[in-house]
Amino acid sequence: MLKTAAQEQLLPGESLQEKWEFAQNAGYGAIELRAKGDLHFASRLPELKQALKDGVIMPTVCVEMLHFFGAFDDELRRDALAQMKSQLTVIAEIGGLGAQTPASYGMFSRRLPPFEPPRTEEQDREVLLAGLAELGEHARKEGVTLFLEPLNRYEDHMVNRLEQAADLIRETGLDSVKIGIDSYHMNIEESDPAASILANADYIGHAQVSDSNRFQPGAGHLDWPAWLGALHAIGYDGYLAAECRLTGEPVDAVRSIPAFLKRSGA
Repeated sequence: MLKTAAQEQLLPGESLQEKWEFAQNAGYGAIELRAKGDLHFASRLPELKQALKDGVIMPTVCVEMLHFFGAFDDELRRDALAQMKSQLTVIAEIGGLGAQTPASYGMFSRRLPPFEPPRTEEQDREVLLAGLAELGEHARKEGVTLFLEPLNRYEDHMVNRLEQAADLIRETGLDSVKIGIDSYHMNIEESDPAASILANADYIGHAQVSDSNRFQPGAGHLDWPAWLGALHAIGYDGYLAAECRLTGEPVDAVRSIPAFLKRSGA
């Protein structure tokens, strides 16, 4: 049976300990953390260590920043690399598995005007490979994993499908870089999400879940039995981390996710 996690902002409670109590009662097995820029995640280390001591399970962290390692601006790109290295170090210090990041978000889309980004595809690839190599090597030294998340075409113009992420990861030659899949983005970009999971099985390291409309699983039209069945077929034993918006009463919505996923095949 696959394990479920909820991102911390979805859970009611003032502290991680309070959130964890709710999460356990709702059927979750972990909390996925969120990491802002400006080394904010590192400043939380005392809080995180205390939560760990109190039994809170926090295997992964997902970035919550305005720029990423594929940024056009050199200074922003260097800052994103520094932020991600710090986040990888912190998640390692609390015994976690790794950190998830896209290549970019909201920076450019070939699907909307002006259509042509300022870098060529070859230049994009060079930047991405350099960033993945630097972050992947840091992750390897820390004993954790960098999860590269493909985003849909309207949010990123460089890495949209699992096969694109797998191609980049293969070229880095690092086992410390894996794909962090997201059911919402896959619903937009993959012609057959389940088949894509099977085809890229060797590179999948983490999974985030939300439905076709970005609301909680069960609120849209994604084929959950097929998607979850593909994860079962490849032997995925990681967490299904809820990263979604909530429709309806928020507490009831977040409470519904583990039970829905279980009914759907998790």
